[in-house]
Amino acid sequence: MIMRPLSLLRSAHVLYRRKLIRPTRPYEMLRSLLLVRQLGPFAGATRIAARRDPDRLGLVDDLGALTFHQLDLRSNALARAWLEDGLSSRDVIGVLCRNHRGFLDAMLASAKIGARAVLLNTGFAGRQLADVAARERITVLVHDQEFAPLTWSLSQRVSRYLSWITVPAAVDAISLERLIIHGDDAPLPAPPAASEMVLLTSGTSGTPKGAPRRVRSAFASAEFLHRLPYRRNEATLIAAPVFHGIGMSQFVMTLVLASTTVLCRRFDPTAVLAGIQRHRCTGVVLVPTMLLRILDLGENMLSRYDTSSLRIILTSGSALSPELGNRAVRAFGPVIYNLYGSTEVAVATIATPRDWRRAPGTVGKSPVGCRVRLLDPHGAPVTRPYERGRVYVTSGLKFGGYTSGDTKEEIGGLMATGDVGHLDKRGLLFIDGRADDMIISGGENVYPGEVENLLVEHPGVNDAAVVGVPDRDYGQRLKAYVVLEPGAMLHPDELNAFVRQHLARYKVPRDVVYVAELPRNQTGKLLRRALT
Repeated sequence: MIMRPLSLLRSAHVLYRRKLIRPTRPYEMLRSLLLVRQLGPFAGATRIAARRDPDRLGLVDDLGALTFHQLDLRSNALARAWLEDGLSSRDVIGVLCRNHRGFLDAMLASAKIGARAVLLNTGFAGRQLADVAARERITVLVHDQEFAPLTWSLSQRVSRYLSWITVPAAVDAISLERLIIHGDDAPLPAPPAASEMVLLTSGTSGTPKGAPRRVRSAFASAEFLHRLPYRRNEATLIAAPVFHGIGMSQFVMTLVLASTTVLCRRFDPTAVLAGIQRHRCTGVVLVPTMLLRILDLGENMLSRYDTSSLRIILTSGSALSPELGNRAVRAFGPVIYNLYGSTEVAVATIATPRDWRRAPGTVGKSPVGCRVRLLDPHGAPVTRPYERGRVYVTSGLKFGGYTSGDTKEEIGGLMATGDVGHLDKRGLLFIDGRADDMIISGGENVYPGEVENLLVEHPGVNDAAVVGVPDRDYGQRLKAYVVLEPGAMLHPDELNAFVRQHLARYKVPRDVVYVAELPRNQTGKLLRRALT
């Protein structure tokens, strides 16, 4: 998507304030822009950082630390080794990795040979992996050793490389580390064309779709930096999966800022707190379910770790309830940033701590380069505060269509998200839920999120989900699945009375089922179809 002139100027101003562009050094600025166009966001940003801050730590993971210079050399060696193995820009490289250096090695090397990279969900079953690999025409698979059993269903023509080894004695494939250690790390010529990466949708409503993403402009980072106060040469811990949009995008942001990315291969709430303390992280990137697990450690455990360096707790991937966000503010201070976006558009709005304080539950306003509109079923704008409408968005990072050839509905250059939302009097956006999740009970429209947000405010409730089930008299009735707090005892009638005190009668669940946990994917999105 081409940025409008005014948006371009505003984006340039954002990058100038973050000291990412220097008008006094036009040659350096042009060279950086060219690198991003040639190599894409991962490899371009890493090469720029390696030139400016070669000895600064670029990555810290479970194996230790690597400087930007080392990251650049490692990817040179891997790219040359792949070229010697016969790989080229015509290949499609599937990346099935948890959060560690192997992911970045693969992304950088694929960009340097001009190959397309497909980011694969580490929660895939074997059949899902085989289906996606066939559809995306994957010719090379980079994977952690633990996922080897999933690869048996792939075509034998797919080359395999190990990105993380758990049991050295059981290694039966070539590892990236071996290629890097024995490879030639001299710089490579620019690839014939900039590669692209393919992100997969969450697949909560069916098979994950491939959404190509090609970032050629360094100005695209302004869409995040406009409302997120990242600074150069800091440290950010990314706990969210890096194969997902929020984890991947913030990984790129830390590289752009020549900051240190801290990764935990597997999410563990105490490991996240320890990482923040050890590396004095100013930012942490989480999905809401991770934030919940951290807060559930309790005040005594949280107080053992020094998290005073934190200025940004960025959440995305699923809805952040007012109750959970407010708990985080009480624990860590006013540092909550709530990002609303999608695989197809990256970012649409970001709520700042000030937004959250004024309106808990909001996803905020659009940053520079992004637009959001609410439209009624006829495509007309919804302008009155608190009136619901379908959410349409656009940004400089909007994709051009799925790899299958399908695309999403667009009106006036704005893309449908499938969500329904409303604006308050300040223009802050609230997401009421998915249009497909709306429950019609006795002729009344009910969005589950409103009821779920209220349920988790009850002191005995840890998590909740509401779905519609068939009803002979009302068409549908509300059914609540509730996870209680440890040790809590709560009769369904007591819970319904609590809802009835705050919401209309038709929004009260008629059925309540207590469960140990709710089905969610790795980004915390509720899998409603598993509950009906």
